Amino acid sequence: MPLQDHMQIISVDDHLIEHPRVFTDRLPRKFLDQGPRIVEDDKGSHVWHMEDNVFPYIGLNAVAGKEPKDYGLEPLRFDDMIPGCYDPVERVKDMDLDGVQAACCFPSFPGFGGRVFHRAKDRDLALACVRAWNDFSIEEWCASAPERYVPLALIPMWDIDLVVAEVRRVAAMGARTISFPDSPVPLGLPSFHSDYWGPLWDLCEDTGIAVSLHFGSGSFVPGFSASASALAPNAGGSAYQSVSVRYNTEPGEAPKDEAPTAVSFVLYSTNLMWSTADLALSGQLQKHPRLKFMLSEGGIGWLPYIAERADAVWERHRYYQPIDFDTRPSELIKKHFWGCYITDEFGIKNRHEIGVDRICVEVDYPHSDSLWPNSRKVIAESLADVPDDEAHRIVELNAREVLNFPRV
Repeated sequence: MPLQDHMQIISVDDHLIEHPRVFTDRLPRKFLDQGPRIVEDDKGSHVWHMEDNVFPYIGLNAVAGKEPKDYGLEPLRFDDMIPGCYDPVERVKDMDLDGVQAACCFPSFPGFGGRVFHRAKDRDLALACVRAWNDFSIEEWCASAPERYVPLALIPMWDIDLVVAEVRRVAAMGARTISFPDSPVPLGLPSFHSDYWGPLWDLCEDTGIAVSLHFGSGSFVPGFSASASALAPNAGGSAYQSVSVRYNTEPGEAPKDEAPTAVSFVLYSTNLMWSTADLALSGQLQKHPRLKFMLSEGGIGWLPYIAERADAVWERHRYYQPIDFDTRPSELIKKHFWGCYITDEFGIKNRHEIGVDRICVEVDYPHSDSLWPNSRKVIAESLADVPDDEAHRIVELNAREVLNFPRV
């Protein structure tokens, strides 16, 4: 049964490909030589350069319009992509074709959580890049069609005072969510258990800004005997870019991983299982009762199991560890977390265990998991046996509420 006409689809996880002028148009002149810029290499590929590093675009980041048999991990040129990947006006046309009303778009080159900037040598340059990307995201991309794009911002995660200042700035500009690492630990940052992040959590509560935890944004990608980040700490902006470094190792470096990339794609939701369990047992959610976490590109079918398992551990092991005695982890999970899915038959069947008001949909355009241009059709099919009021919550109303993104 098709979705009712009044039900608008809000994708809480899409992606944009930064066009070549995003940083050159916005950075102070003193940073232009070392700042992010597109260069055509000797193979004719368009690649990002920043400081002494090279960051190729990887084929799976921009495959909208291609058949799966044509996917690959090779770098791309902009003219290999359809314009909706990097042009917000053209993207709206692609969303119309797909039957999608609005989208929250994560970065590509900087990494889903901005870890490329976190690893920069020049911190002043890195901060300028974070601000430039946020200005582009909010004032160019989202401002081109305010009712169609949910404003998302990055943070300068290496300094909590800078984080707070930047979140205050982007909140005033209209940001509805910030992208935060799905685990800060692999980036050498304090864990979710630390009070270090308290000023940020306070500010998110005060402003209503949701915290988006995107799979792979903390640099760890499961499924390899040696992690991509360990092989090349500065390689790759997105999860797909990190995955690709194992194809680029040189003699004398760590051996190439023998596992196909498909293993990591199967295991992607394990990142967000980790995030959810970590936060549920961190003690921070009790201190920040209005915090909202979006589990981006993680699926939903696993949520009831993690809640059950967390409760079982809590019941047996809270007596000798610094774990809250009074609040079950499952209660915190249902209160603080929103999951999203592209296709997840098991999750939809168990939606009442998850919470119908805690489920959103994603399109993931222009990545390889995206169903574009058939998203509305496939989402409708996934909800064929779901009552209309519940379907409306899942495709639209939950996202509008958690992201404070009302209909215009």
